[in-house]
Amino acid sequence: MVLPSNCGGLPSMYIRDLLLNPPSFEVAAAIQEACRLMGNITCSIPEFTCISAAKLVKLLESKEVNHIEFCRIKNVLDEIMLMNRDAELSAILHELLVPASVATGFKVEADMLMNGCSIISQRIAEVISLGVESDQAITSLEYIPKEFFNDMESSWKGRVKRIHAEEEFANVDRAAEALSIAVIEDFMPIISRVKSVVSSNGGLKGEIGYAKEHEAVWFKGKRFIPNVWANTPGEQQIKQLKPAIDSKGRKVGEEWFTTSKVENALARYHEACDNARNKVLELLRGLSSELQDKINILVFCSTLLIIAKALFGHVRFIFLVFKQFNQQAFGGLLDCVVEESSSAMDLVGLFPYWLDVNQGNAILNDVHMHSLFVLTGPNGGGKSSMLRSVCAAVLLGICGLMVPSTSAVIPHFDSIMLHMKAYDSPADGKSSFQIEMSEIRALVSRATARSLVLIDEICRGTETAKGTCIAGSIIERLDNVGCLGIISTHLHGIFDLPLSLSNTDFKAMGTEVVDGCIHPTWKLIDGICRESLAFQTARREGMPDLIITRAEELYLSMSTNNKQGASVAHNEPPNGSPSVNGLVEEPESLKNRLEMLPGTFEPLRKEVESAVTTMCKKILSDLYNKSSIPELVEVVCVAVGAREQPPPSTVGRSSIYVIIRSDNRLYVGQTDDLLGRLNAHRSKEGMRDATVLYVLVPGKSVACQLETLLINQLPSRGFKLINKADGKHRNFGISRISGEAVATRRN
Repeated sequence: MVLPSNCGGLPSMYIRDLLLNPPSFEVAAAIQEACRLMGNITCSIPEFTCISAAKLVKLLESKEVNHIEFCRIKNVLDEIMLMNRDAELSAILHELLVPASVATGFKVEADMLMNGCSIISQRIAEVISLGVESDQAITSLEYIPKEFFNDMESSWKGRVKRIHAEEEFANVDRAAEALSIAVIEDFMPIISRVKSVVSSNGGLKGEIGYAKEHEAVWFKGKRFIPNVWANTPGEQQIKQLKPAIDSKGRKVGEEWFTTSKVENALARYHEACDNARNKVLELLRGLSSELQDKINILVFCSTLLIIAKALFGHVRFIFLVFKQFNQQAFGGLLDCVVEESSSAMDLVGLFPYWLDVNQGNAILNDVHMHSLFVLTGPNGGGKSSMLRSVCAAVLLGICGLMVPSTSAVIPHFDSIMLHMKAYDSPADGKSSFQIEMSEIRALVSRATARSLVLIDEICRGTETAKGTCIAGSIIERLDNVGCLGIISTHLHGIFDLPLSLSNTDFKAMGTEVVDGCIHPTWKLIDGICRESLAFQTARREGMPDLIITRAEELYLSMSTNNKQGASVAHNEPPNGSPSVNGLVEEPESLKNRLEMLPGTFEPLRKEVESAVTTMCKKILSDLYNKSSIPELVEVVCVAVGAREQPPPSTVGRSSIYVIIRSDNRLYVGQTDDLLGRLNAHRSKEGMRDATVLYVLVPGKSVACQLETLLINQLPSRGFKLINKADGKHRNFGISRISGEAVATRRN
């Protein structure tokens, strides 16, 4: 649960490898800083084209890179250069150089990277057709089926720029024109005759057809040969017809005919297409060979974008999951520090990572660990959950990822050792206790003062007395090592042993008495809890009352004989802890977005941006003067270009947006899920590269009112809208919005 469900493939594999092989402190610190910056940016971000480095190397070395892969490679390079040009993204890019260097084994400086990206991208653009040229349209001639030309030319046209194969392309054009002339001269008179002659023999048939499996254009007809030759129009051409034959010299069928002139023209056209196809392949292979010298830069760029997409997905997922949770926890997700030299760990507001915190069923705990913890508590009291939560938080922290707590200070452990419940292994001839001892032996022998050791229910698989002594000895050993960790147990006899401990604290999962019954609070407290709530747990799981009653009698008898009572650690009401600002602070000022590529949309974009900003400022000022909103919100209009997406900070925020279509018409909308709405719009035909402008606003009611205002007023400023009908939605009220619910940008 560290990535959204739609972020799979290469980014998911990177995160998996990162968690299985935690990085060095320097790499983790760079990843952590990158995540922090990602959570605070306000500019739009690239789509992050991901290409497997191994696949890239294989294709280049075998010279099998096609034009689609070259375009994807160019996208990778362009996206890195885009990040470098933007002030906010550039800081992230420089942090990502560290993990990318470790992942690839290449040390690449930022200047060298940008220079390499620029050279390679420019070279690809010089050779590869990027789909914007108008000189490579599929041939279309009046009397020849379009499907024929599409099949013959679509496999090589639009791959490379025509200038590099001008002679071959021109030969194809001339051969196609010659074929058209031959077809018109030899077939059209026959077709005209067929259309003009009325026959009593069921009707004449004749047309120019495309024999797909033979890649030929032939005449296809029935009953078109006259019974009496009268030297009428078309007869001479009919006499020139001969049965069409395939490549093996066999007659194709009774309906297909051709002429020598058409066959010669077809042969010349096929030869011209073959030459053009071979020239295109030669250019693609030549470019592949040329880029082999730059393969290190390409692998580095590919890996860097995979890491960037993985970390942006991780940050977006955190925003998505925790946006409606405790505001302190939401902001604190960015407040994690991993210290290389620290010997203590502090986790404030730690919550179980696997629970849905938005449902309110997650209990937060503060873990201030300066020593080894021996943890006790009732069944179902949260001991195992505490171990898992601490383990997950530490693992995420030392990898540089976001930690599920409001704030955290985590030492950079040299190892994390977790032992949960053991099972027997009949194949190895070992009982569950044997398996447990084998695993704990490995754990104890390798633990150092820089290790985190987590053992759940130690020595549960053997008789109580000796298991207690073994557990006590293990605790002494780990205490002597000086490591941090948690050892949970129900073996309360440990506390009666004469142990020599100097680095161990006793902790418990708290309980409280409600209506005369003991219930767990799932809060971590100081002390020892000797109450297991075993009877209540068994009864809750459906154990017959007769058995539970008898068990209680036996327990009372045993307790009386041993003169030993159970002491219960009760939860103390938590003292008021200082609050932590839960909102992610925005940067003090927003840098202007990088200049978009020059084109016809740029003047229109600036005009739309100016109009939207002016109108939004006016309506928000009016709402503030009427006390409908508690603060005057700064209006920042952000552009999201082609192959870009909004930053993670827009998740869960109300916004209005304007889409500038390729026909210069506008679509105005509002949403609380900006990324989802943009993806929905861009999935429609012709909208893939549409430019989007958006403004974050305080609440959905304000967004609805601004949407209606823009739809009604933009046309009066000369803009063309496609959803003017939505401007009739006027009845939107503005409710009072609490200051805590409004996230604004402050200067």
